[in-house]
Amino acid sequence: MLAGPLPGIYDPSGPSRMLFGFFTAMAETEREAIREATLEGLDAAARNGRHGGRPPVITEDMPHTVLRRRAGGESVDRIRPDLIIPTGKRKGQNPGPAGIYRALAQHEKTQAYPEAVARARADLAELKVDA
Repeated sequence: MLAGPLPGIYDPSGPSRMLFGFFTAMAETEREAIREATLEGLDAAARNGRHGGRPPVITEDMPHTVLRRRAGGESVDRIRPDLIIPTGKRKGQNPGPAGIYRALAQHEKTQAYPEAVARARADLAELKVDA
């Protein structure tokens, strides 16, 4: 209404106020319907084992390799060329330093709070069984 064939005709104090209110309510209803359909689709996909997002660049064994080699005195820049991305668009390439440092930080969190990680995995397994 504001950008379509009648721009500049809207008068908030005139009779078009009711029409504008109606269009606003219809747009909000449509937005809510789209949101609900999207959430239902994501939920159905998750129940089928499909989750969105890019495949992980850093595999579970890479942080262990990096930590072991860093303990030997090597830097991340020297270790990085030996790490290979196994899947996705960048398959066969090396991960970036930022990804390696993020993976190391995540690994440290899991090591610092193993009971929280174990509980979260148990909760996730319970949710999958219920679904």
